Amino acid sequence: MKIPCLRSILLYSFFLSIILFGISCAKTSTSSSSTSVAIPIVNTTGVIINLTPTSAESGGFILSRGNGTITANGVCYSSTNKTPTTSDSKTTDSISKAGTAYTTFSSQITGLSPNTTYYLRAYAVNSAGVGYGGVFSFSTGSSSTNTTATVTTFAGTGTAGYLNGPASGALFNNPQGVVFDKSGNLFVADSFNDLVREISPAANVSTYAGNQTIGYLNGPALSAEFYAPSGQAFDAQGNLYVSDFGNNVIRKITPAGVVSTYAGTGVAGYRNGAVDSANLKSSTDSLASFNNPQGVCVDASGNVYVADRGNNVIREIMPTGRTKTIAGNKVKGFIDATDAAAFFNNPTGVAVDASGTVYVADQGNSALRKISSAGVVTTIAGNPVQSTLFNYPTAITIDSKGNLFLADAGGRIYEYTTNNVLYILAGKLNNPGFANGDGSVASFNNIQGITVDANDNIFVADQNNNAIREITLSAGTVVLARKAVAKHK
Repeated sequence: MKIPCLRSILLYSFFLSIILFGISCAKTSTSSSSTSVAIPIVNTTGVIINLTPTSAESGGFILSRGNGTITANGVCYSSTNKTPTTSDSKTTDSISKAGTAYTTFSSQITGLSPNTTYYLRAYAVNSAGVGYGGVFSFSTGSSSTNTTATVTTFAGTGTAGYLNGPASGALFNNPQGVVFDKSGNLFVADSFNDLVREISPAANVSTYAGNQTIGYLNGPALSAEFYAPSGQAFDAQGNLYVSDFGNNVIRKITPAGVVSTYAGTGVAGYRNGAVDSANLKSSTDSLASFNNPQGVCVDASGNVYVADRGNNVIREIMPTGRTKTIAGNKVKGFIDATDAAAFFNNPTGVAVDASGTVYVADQGNSALRKISSAGVVTTIAGNPVQSTLFNYPTAITIDSKGNLFLADAGGRIYEYTTNNVLYILAGKLNNPGFANGDGSVASFNNIQGITVDANDNIFVADQNNNAIREITLSAGTVVLARKAVAKHK
């Protein structure tokens, strides 16, 4: 079977940095330098990373050097001083440069006490004085807590192909989106086979929709045709929504197995409007169009959210048969703002929580973003400057407790808890492979889809390994993740 041109799109690897929160503050200085050196402007990392009972990772983002040379930078922290200074405990870190005016640094904090609340902020020093970022507080957990995430292969052999049957011997070809239904069946967007596959709770693989022919045809599921299906999501009625990437549409598959076009014209474009001719409001109204839609999710009211990758926006398809853009515009960029004033860069994954907040895997910006119900876009972690934290996040999902799980094309799986702590659960950064095991022993190759089952086990579509992998969290991981606390002030 010929592989279509769009499938040869390459992922460019570059190092990216954690987004940083905090309103900077600084000491008053009376510098008499003729160069008019000002105190540095600093932000503090907005999340605590890989928190343990005795250690944590944080850092900072130097927005301005103040026309001076930075002589020291890091984070200062205290369990008693709520506005810590460099007179308290501190780290001294190297600034990471990425060819821009922005500089970041990462701080490894050790020697913490279990079950203790700490106050932390970033700092930077030049000849004018010390600049501080906003204060961020976090609490360590119990010293008895251990963290273990175990990776196994759930389905697929590592070889590209098409074969149904027992999951251990089944063949896939570049799988992407994955999602569970209420009965525990796992659905896989088998992209290069142009199919939707189903894996039963008994670990048997079958074809749910598609006939392995590239095309655009609605009708009975096994006669329908797709073109590189990608993201998937179920609504409360059991309808499966599929982002048909190559056809630039969102498809709908009913529980009875009938495929239809839910939104889009089949031609790449960017236009809000009606999902079909029956919902046109006037003779001047238009049908909605998309450009390589990828991630999809559905809220409790039946609104379908789409990461419209080619248009650099997040779209919403409402049960009324209308579409709208909830954030972003067609221009690539990285700006937190409201509605169309915000910028994204090839967003690929979306998830929505019970409050209506939409979370976005902003792939081109290597960032985790969120959109409030009022359309306000905020960056949680990551940015396109420099970091080893994210390297092209691709997919995102949310569990019943509101914890996020993020897949990264760079080879790692993350959890972002409701308490603002980010954990790297498994995988190795920029070290593709196909190995099972615990934590960083495991390796992946271009993860493109992620979901969780009813027991909070994580399943990912390991695209270039042509396999579905399972990550099981130990009881220790869950306890630590749920008890850790971090707050930004």
